[in-house]
Amino acid sequence: MKKVIGIAMALLLVFAFGAWAEQIHGKIKSLDTSERVFALEDGTEIWVAEGLSMGTLKKGASVTASYEERDGKKVATSIEIK
Repeated sequence: MKKVIGIAMALLLVFAFGAWAEQIHGKIKSLDTSERVFALEDGTEIWVAEGLSMGTLKKGASVTASYEERDGKKVATSIEIK
């Protein structure tokens, strides 16, 4: 019974945090690795969370990013390059 409750609680946490994350799609217009931020062609700036690699990001790449609002900034929690 404890295992079932633990699994249910874990699922609730996943869904709760997933509800706050939003997604955005676009092409990278500019990239600043020292500030850990990139801008999309529509002008949206996305900061990259610590722990996420920026090594594969480059200008012109199409990306989908999941992000959370933190201190008024969109902070990517995951990035997929198309």
